[in-house]
Amino acid sequence: MGRSGEAGVGPGDVRLWQDGAIFQLVGRMIDSAHARVLVEMYELGRTEIVASLGAAQARGVVVRVITDPTVRASRDSSGQLDLLGVASRAYPIDDGRHQIDHVKLLIADAEAAVGGMNWGRHSERNHDYVLETRVAADVDRLALVFEQDWALAGGHPAPLPAWTGAVAQTFPGTGIRDVLEAALGRAARRVLAEVYTLTDPAVIAELAIASRRGADVRLILDPNQEYNLYPSSLLRSAGVDARWYPVPRGALLHAKIGLFDDELLLGSANWTLSGLGVNHELDITTEDGGVIAAYRTRFEADWSRSQE
Repeated sequence: MGRSGEAGVGPGDVRLWQDGAIFQLVGRMIDSAHARVLVEMYELGRTEIVASLGAAQARGVVVRVITDPTVRASRDSSGQLDLLGVASRAYPIDDGRHQIDHVKLLIADAEAAVGGMNWGRHSERNHDYVLETRVAADVDRLALVFEQDWALAGGHPAPLPAWTGAVAQTFPGTGIRDVLEAALGRAARRVLAEVYTLTDPAVIAELAIASRRGADVRLILDPNQEYNLYPSSLLRSAGVDARWYPVPRGALLHAKIGLFDDELLLGSANWTLSGLGVNHELDITTEDGGVIAAYRTRFEADWSRSQE
């Protein structure tokens, strides 16, 4: 794993990016785009990214941006995008359900980036992951999710039907829960996860079951999320190893990622009732050997530094 925080092998169709280096990827993708840049982002508060999106629009790239209207920084950035001539829409969240559009997606020409990293002013301080992919089928599917959301934000809902593949969304559908619970149910050797918030009862039960059938189940959680306290106690009592990530002051363990045998799942969805059934979320899976090796290396380093 290089110092850039980037990992991957082979032709580079799939790569794992970590922490502040994610913004190297974001900048390169936007600045090198020739045809399209599609963004859906919960927290968009980085002025340099807004400027890059405006510059892309000015050089003839089709740029469209969807943001969550409940985030002040995103509302402010949307206003700046309007001044720059960039088309932007606010996702029509359901206030009655306390829903948010929690997606973190960037598509530039024929590649995409999906993960947990917000584009906030200080997000580079957080420990997080993003998967860069040039796999055509996955990029096409991610583009369909964006178009679904763009249409909804424009007042013309056309939810995609359920499908089976590497890309999964929550609301519409229960795709992320389905993928997560299926991966947990299949895991025979290992479950290695780093999760910002873990409170979903069904997932907690599946983690305990996986441990009882002999899988190496280890979790790293954010210690500043008080919602994690009771679930971590339950899991420890069931024989699951759980530790607290040593977050620096002003930072978060913001990841939502798990390795289930040789399948890696990551994205925007916390392992909570909201993340798996209320919010609009987006996750992706990969079985790429280089990506899995990179994650395992980082996980073991994080595990050794984490506290019981």
